[in-house]
Amino acid sequence: MMDVFFEKGVYESAKEEKQTLLQERLGQLTRYHYAHCPEYQGMLDALRFSPENDVPCSDLPFLPVSLFKKMKLASVPDDQIVRVLTSSGTSGQAVSRICLDGETARLQQQALARIVSSFIGTKRLPMIILDCPSVLRDREKISARGAGILGFSVFGRQRIFALDDDMKLDLEGVRRFLKEHAGERILLFGFTFMIWQYFYRELQKLPPMTLDLSEGILIHGGGWKKLQSESVSPQAFRQGLAQACGIRQVHDYYGMAEQTGAICMECECGHLHTSIFSDVIIRDPQDLTVCGPGKRGIIQVLSVLPGSYPGHSLLTEDEGTLLGEDDCPCGRKGKYFIVHGRIKHAEVRGCSDTYGDGV
Repeated sequence: MMDVFFEKGVYESAKEEKQTLLQERLGQLTRYHYAHCPEYQGMLDALRFSPENDVPCSDLPFLPVSLFKKMKLASVPDDQIVRVLTSSGTSGQAVSRICLDGETARLQQQALARIVSSFIGTKRLPMIILDCPSVLRDREKISARGAGILGFSVFGRQRIFALDDDMKLDLEGVRRFLKEHAGERILLFGFTFMIWQYFYRELQKLPPMTLDLSEGILIHGGGWKKLQSESVSPQAFRQGLAQACGIRQVHDYYGMAEQTGAICMECECGHLHTSIFSDVIIRDPQDLTVCGPGKRGIIQVLSVLPGSYPGHSLLTEDEGTLLGEDDCPCGRKGKYFIVHGRIKHAEVRGCSDTYGDGV
């Protein structure tokens, strides 16, 4: 069935068509994981939910995302697991462990490629990774931060890291790279807090436009918790980078290790968009009923991709507001929303937040 999702435009399916596709695929995944993951079966039995029930997506059981920190949840034998992703966690905190088989990893990468290419085009671009090389040392048990870098690296060619392993800006290396690719569009990728702390703040010490990235496209995600505590808004983030290095095409994204690949990209209007591969539901924090547009609540994320673990319907620790569906001024179909941050008292575990806590 997954062929249908890849044949569709990423943001072209309106509500009725998309919900029909999602309901069929998510029901299929629920039945599969019920049959192949004993822990998941036990939870659905405790809820007295039959996986044979044909119900709307909003009525499917959801797991709290924190559950992946407490137990191993896999729907494939160990010998089929090719990679274990770990979520970010500060020192002493448990981390999620996400078991991927080859097929799930492939679908995640293909979905990510379709989503990102719809924003930056299909041509691979010279790429600057706003991070350090050491994050990719262990390829078998890779962190969410490393997985993000690996996932987005497929969109680049002649990639370089802007930071060394001491998190210092390699100014001369970046200068040489920009000189070599003068006049070309440049793709930049990194995690929000780390970009601000280790790239932008270093540029602040230099004359404006020491690095000219006016031809750059920046994709970034995670880490808003720390910036909000420093009173750095998304607008200030964009303005600061524009003044320091001239970069103006900036896209935030919302995603997590527990649903790698099905990211929600930020459009030109500043809205996060679900794609053909994903959906969001906002739930009231008091009774978990579904919230309509404009009401703040807990974000539930749905993805058609997780085949090796029961991660297709998860309740996050984030607060958000649904803004609308199929009517964003950018022209993309699907739900669009904003994220306000972590639920109060929830763990801070963003990919770049946790690096800051560690140092």
